[in-house]
Amino acid sequence: MEAPLAHYFIFTGHNSYLTGNQISSDCSVEPIIESLKRGVRVIELDMWPNSTKDDIDIVHGGTLTAPVKLNKCLEAIKTHAFLASDYPVILTLEDHLTTDLQAKVAKMVTETFGDVLYYSGSDTMIDFPSPDSLKKRIVVSTKPPKEYLDTANSMTENKESSMKIKTLSEEDAWGVELSDTFEKQMPFDEDHKDEEFQYEEEESMKQSLEPEYKQLIAIQAKKLKGGVQDWLHNDPTAAKRISLRETRLQKAIESHATDVIRFTQRNLLRVFPKGSRVDSSNYNPLMGWTHGAQMVAFNMQTHGRPLWLMQGMFRANGGCGYVKKPDFFLKNDPDDKIFNPKNTLPVKKTLKVKVYMGDGWHLDFKRTHFDIYSPPDFYVKIGIAGVQADSVMKKTKIIQDDWKPKWEEEFEFPLTVPELALLRVEVHEYDMTEKDDFGGQTCLPVFELQSGIRAVPLHDQKGDKYKSVKLLMRFDFV
Repeated sequence: MEAPLAHYFIFTGHNSYLTGNQISSDCSVEPIIESLKRGVRVIELDMWPNSTKDDIDIVHGGTLTAPVKLNKCLEAIKTHAFLASDYPVILTLEDHLTTDLQAKVAKMVTETFGDVLYYSGSDTMIDFPSPDSLKKRIVVSTKPPKEYLDTANSMTENKESSMKIKTLSEEDAWGVELSDTFEKQMPFDEDHKDEEFQYEEEESMKQSLEPEYKQLIAIQAKKLKGGVQDWLHNDPTAAKRISLRETRLQKAIESHATDVIRFTQRNLLRVFPKGSRVDSSNYNPLMGWTHGAQMVAFNMQTHGRPLWLMQGMFRANGGCGYVKKPDFFLKNDPDDKIFNPKNTLPVKKTLKVKVYMGDGWHLDFKRTHFDIYSPPDFYVKIGIAGVQADSVMKKTKIIQDDWKPKWEEEFEFPLTVPELALLRVEVHEYDMTEKDDFGGQTCLPVFELQSGIRAVPLHDQKGDKYKSVKLLMRFDFV
């Protein structure tokens, strides 16, 4: 934990204050508290002037979301920041404020956090500090200020779009399969004002920044200018953070994958969901991780396969919210061949998994939960999420009418990049006429799996561990 922050994947939230969709749900401290309890280390708050322009609201600007006060959010962060992990909480602030309100933010933040707040003492850092050196500290990251934008008009413009949100059915426990999450860009994305391009402020505006506010900013988030190579310019005198929406990252890695990876050796790259995800859905996080992105920002309130992967990755390293990136991402010798996840690589090791049996459903579920008249029909889907060459899903046979199914099946997974591989496990209850019922899931970092026979606890859709449901499995590496 003693390397610079840029050497770690960091458990990162997006619009951390939202309880539901991006357009019309409530803003609240509850999702912030829930995220921190689960070990999330990056909390995002969007700061806007309130209706009387004398206080700060946390709200998704230009939408019908109901605001929550900044001071409530700061208090919630202070109380819950270090319950799950002692390692630093990074507070990313999207600032839409006038200078007088920036001064008010500075006062609130310093009074709330006190000695816990980290000050860098300098405008620039050659390298970011380490998680170890920032233990039990709160670190503020934001961009320089921009002109205050009145959102009254955009509020009414968005009213119509809020009526068109597709709600994720509670019955659809699984969500989309991961291969479907690399979607084509939607027309909405073209029109949607990008987070990363909302900050085309003039350099002279920086002079108006309140000094008390400026000294809060420990990690400078930089605006994007020019093309991909300009964004990814590596300034040897100053480490920085930039933000890219998922579709822009996707475009960048098509032709500049190694530039993205080289950039992330010293600088922080934050990836966030595209604008058309008004239902607060998520993307495949491997797109960011396989290219070295540290802050893969997720809507933590939306459960399903992408979030299960996120939870799986951050079960690693004791669940502290920071996972060291593999060494091959950090080689910066000019003669070194930079890692590229698209390259065809030899198999490094093969993971052999045997699924023996499962138990515990009869204790955690009602007798009629799966089928009214008969015991459940369970099968297991098991596979790898990682670089494209390693990603695959397989399944066992269906065991009919049995609360304690015995599969006794073995699977082999050849891995070219085991350092980025996650083992996906889903238990389905087969339903001939409808969608399979949900019987549990887990996701485990392959790089921390130990050989041997293991009782593997399963989790519900939210990622909470069942009291009793487990699979008996064996892991071997050859």
